[in-house]
Amino acid sequence: MVDPTVEQFVRARLPPPLARVLEVGAGSGELARLLAGAGYDVVAIDPAGEGDVRPVALLDVGEPRGSFDAAVAVVSLHHVEPLEPSCRRLAEVVRPAGTLVVDEFDVERFDEAAATWLLDRWRESGRERDKRPREMVDELHAELHPLPAIVDALSPWFEFGPITRCSYLYRWHLAEGFRPDEEALIAEGRLPEVGARIVGTRRHG
Repeated sequence: MVDPTVEQFVRARLPPPLARVLEVGAGSGELARLLAGAGYDVVAIDPAGEGDVRPVALLDVGEPRGSFDAAVAVVSLHHVEPLEPSCRRLAEVVRPAGTLVVDEFDVERFDEAAATWLLDRWRESGRERDKRPREMVDELHAELHPLPAIVDALSPWFEFGPITRCSYLYRWHLAEGFRPDEEALIAEGRLPEVGARIVGTRRHG
């Protein structure tokens, strides 16, 4: 199920329907199907894709240059390898003045407090994880691309607006019902905002 805040964010930033949209890291294709139902011409890719999601890595997208009006990447670019060539390929297939909509997990902000809260909620929900908070933090910091690296890899081709910070942990094998608790703790300064949203415009040339 697509988080309602993600769908709202993406829909508000995309050009009007009938635009051709590339979704990077589409997973099972839920967001792509919502966008297609709203009138967008969507190509969804994911290395593990099945069905209407093409099993293709971003670097290997076989589409003509400038063939998409927009691209969407929801919690996917931090996994992309190799990062810089893949971002270059993304820029190649988005037309000049096209839109890039990014919803990300900012791993640099994920700390022991966030890991402790998340692991505790997983255990309460029956999703037991034999992992200590510090271990989880260290593993993710080692495995995932940090947000600044993603933005740096895209910035030669996209001009970005400001980053919008938001809650994210409730979306990680939990549910919408956990969002108020997470956001209350963020407001109290007890949890970091590890969600990040940013929109870019494809530079000319």
